[in-house]
Amino acid sequence: MKSMARFAITPLFFVVTGCATQSALDTTRNDVDTVKTRLFSVEKELGGIREESKESLGSLQTGIKSDVASFKSDVASVRRLSADIQATIDSTKNEMRLLNGRVDDIALAVKKPTEELARYREDADKRIITLDDRIIKLQTTVDELNTKIKELAQPKKVEAITPDALYMKGLESCKAGKMADAREIFTKFLEQYPQHDLAANAHYWIGETYYSEKNYESAILAFQEVIKNHPQKEKVPAAMLKQAMAFKAINDAKNARYVLKKLLEAYPKSAEIKKAKELLQELN
Repeated sequence: MKSMARFAITPLFFVVTGCATQSALDTTRNDVDTVKTRLFSVEKELGGIREESKESLGSLQTGIKSDVASFKSDVASVRRLSADIQATIDSTKNEMRLLNGRVDDIALAVKKPTEELARYREDADKRIITLDDRIIKLQTTVDELNTKIKELAQPKKVEAITPDALYMKGLESCKAGKMADAREIFTKFLEQYPQHDLAANAHYWIGETYYSEKNYESAILAFQEVIKNHPQKEKVPAAMLKQAMAFKAINDAKNARYVLKKLLEAYPKSAEIKKAKELLQELN
């Protein structure tokens, strides 16, 4: 009988550590293909052995009468060899099943991080869209602020105002009780138009603003500007009357009487004469 080849199938083991990769999956599939090839080779050789065994059995049956004991021994050997080969085939099939199971496990392991990555990308896309919206809104706000800054940086055109309009503006503030504003406007009027026909009136109303605030000393000086510098103006009698009243308010009866007497002498037909006479009687 021809000598039989013996086969030793080495089990394949895989140690899957960490995150499975596509490379590990490809390697495992290659190993499965290799095992399948080896199994096919073993089955092919088994077929040859079986054919050889049949030939041996035929030869043994021809010479059975001469050597029965030898025939039985050879048959037993062939059966043992056949059983060994079948066991090897079964073992190889089991290894293939195990390998296929590991291939499935690796495929799932590879698929899981892929799904997680997809979810992460989806979440990242949503966050990027939200950030883009915020950036657009912030950019709009910045643009609006820049526009306002440019507008503020440009010098505003000052509208020309006539002397009469400026004077009326001060008078309106005075009548509205805004004495400080009125005084500022009248002062500005006198700075710009010191020779204007309404200059005496502006001085008078400045005195009125001080008088209403009970700042009698400043009021006396403002009324004196009308009396001294604009003696021909219609506001002089009114300025003298109010100046006398301011002197009375600070308990300066002497100067109050002096101003009232001059008013009666210089402007006997003015509208302030009646009030001046009543005040003078109070002081006597």
